[in-house]
Amino acid sequence: MTLLITGATGFAMSVLARVWLDADPTRRAVILDRAPLDVAARAYFAPVADRLSVVIGDVTDPSTWHAALAPHGITVVVHGATITPISRGSVAEAAREPEAVMPVEIMNVNLMGTVHLLDWARQQPGMTRFVYVSSGAVYRHHGPDTAGAPLPEDGYVAPKRLYGISKQAAELVAERFGVLFGLSTVSVRLSSVYGTMDRTTASRDFRHLPNRIAHLALDRPGPIRTNTLDGVGDYLHAEDVAHGIIALLDAESLTHAVYNIALGRTVTIGDMIGWAAEKVPAVRAEVTAPADADILQDSPSRDGMWGAYDISRIVADTGWRPRPMREAFHAYMDWIVADERAGLSSSVV
Repeated sequence: MTLLITGATGFAMSVLARVWLDADPTRRAVILDRAPLDVAARAYFAPVADRLSVVIGDVTDPSTWHAALAPHGITVVVHGATITPISRGSVAEAAREPEAVMPVEIMNVNLMGTVHLLDWARQQPGMTRFVYVSSGAVYRHHGPDTAGAPLPEDGYVAPKRLYGISKQAAELVAERFGVLFGLSTVSVRLSSVYGTMDRTTASRDFRHLPNRIAHLALDRPGPIRTNTLDGVGDYLHAEDVAHGIIALLDAESLTHAVYNIALGRTVTIGDMIGWAAEKVPAVRAEVTAPADADILQDSPSRDGMWGAYDISRIVADTGWRPRPMREAFHAYMDWIVADERAGLSSSVV
């Protein structure tokens, strides 16, 4: 099987490519991205480089990749290339509403890029499945009426920002292409992802809390100052994301058009600092004023897109389950140490 992955020179999709190739020596992968592999990515893919091809192209311009993909015999697709309006552009632009800086680019890449790739995929002989990587950004800020109840795939979908709107629109287009052309399409909504290969790239310099807490603990052991210990999130390691997506690729049949891929429960800032302290005993939590905090939780929300995501659907259809977060978080800290010893990463603190 040959897997095409878009957006895989960066973070989560690069991990998917590596996990896919590590799982079976007969598998091949093709990356389609508008950025080449950086130093960290070349080192990361070195053990599987003989089965990996990289095509430089823009998903919004099929003329840059149609011919290059033709020889590879691609049978499955994971479309992860996206534009997120977070921490991009100049300092002056960052002070503005992020969506106002790039509204056309958000819609063009996230929606029309998906349309172009679906139109290509439906014409490929032997194509078996197309997975669209969506986001929890499609959900509204407040979810189930029962406080703390996991957020299900059906209901509570009400994006207000262009990023979430573009992701939901692309989900619907993927589903409709599947109906029209007999292509097995499915969308996955990811919760907040951290882990292996989470680094600054040309298109992403945003960090979720697990990344920031892990780096603080390792780079300057001592108190981690936070304005609260109670801030929550559903955080999932990138390797668990990869295994969830691959479970959907490998499933003989799927009964739903959309699946959450998430931890399925919330963890707190206090939880994560406590786990960091198990690795680095000098670490401890210190609650302080927001102006003095290393970690600032500025959202009081504990449900909806900020809370736990219901993963019962993917568990029932594939048997996939994520690792406990304490185990995954410790594995991430170990990876940071190994990566920094190899001279491939830089501190984000």
